Amino acid sequence: MEPDDLYGLPLDRFVAERAALAKALRADGRRAQATDVAGMRKPALAAWAVNQLVRTQSRAVQGLFGAGDALREAQAELLAGRGDGRALRAAGERERTAVERLVDAARGLLTSDGQKLSATVVERVADTLHAAALDEDARELVREGRLERELRHVGLGLGESASASAVPVAPPRAAKSKPRATKSAAAREPTVTARGEPDRGAQAAQRRAEAEAAKRDQAAARKAARSAEASARRRSERAAHALRAAQERRDRAAHALDEADQALAGASEEAGAAADVLSRAQAESEKI
Repeated sequence: MEPDDLYGLPLDRFVAERAALAKALRADGRRAQATDVAGMRKPALAAWAVNQLVRTQSRAVQGLFGAGDALREAQAELLAGRGDGRALRAAGERERTAVERLVDAARGLLTSDGQKLSATVVERVADTLHAAALDEDARELVREGRLERELRHVGLGLGESASASAVPVAPPRAAKSKPRATKSAAAREPTVTARGEPDRGAQAAQRRAEAEAAKRDQAAARKAARSAEASARRRSERAAHALRAAQERRDRAAHALDEADQALAGASEEAGAAADVLSRAQAESEKI
């Protein structure tokens, strides 16, 4: 079994299979890889569901990515003053349909105790799929099929508004650097030797694994912060561009209105002159 295969297993088998794989790697002399495997986090239920979709619904997932690209392009066209609200609404509907198709598939998944996914979990699955459609960083995390936590799209919302825009997302929260308090009882108990003494080597390996996991969590937090900063910067740039485009359209409209007023005044003057000529002609005609 490869480490990535752990994320395709039923959720209740993750911890046991992770421990077995780490043990096998240590026995094979691959201690560094064993440490990495031991530090892999069990996915949240919604993240696990998305991982299963990536593995079993590849065509629908690719359709989601395509719909997300089309929606981002429609938004960019609108902000540049070249698109229209109908195209944006159509692209938004396509993206929502792609998300709903995958969410329907997720509703067929069962939890470890044989229960259907709750409405809250299904909503988190939808949020994660929506994030993957609209942001490249989120998409890469989802595409790997080894997501640990659900993602959330942060933006203005699409709704039915023709002026909506999307903002790339980052994971909803940075992982804590300290070991999780939800470790199993077996993981909390010290490993002992055949003589009942603590296995110092195993304890040291566990501490190293925890330290490496903390480093990865800190790196993920830094990446999330950088992604959020970049997202905010891009959003600000798009808003400024949209403002400039709106001002230019307003100026063009004002100029067109001035020209129309001038044309109307000229036409009125011409109509008055023509009426005078007609009146004089009628008067001359009556004299004959």
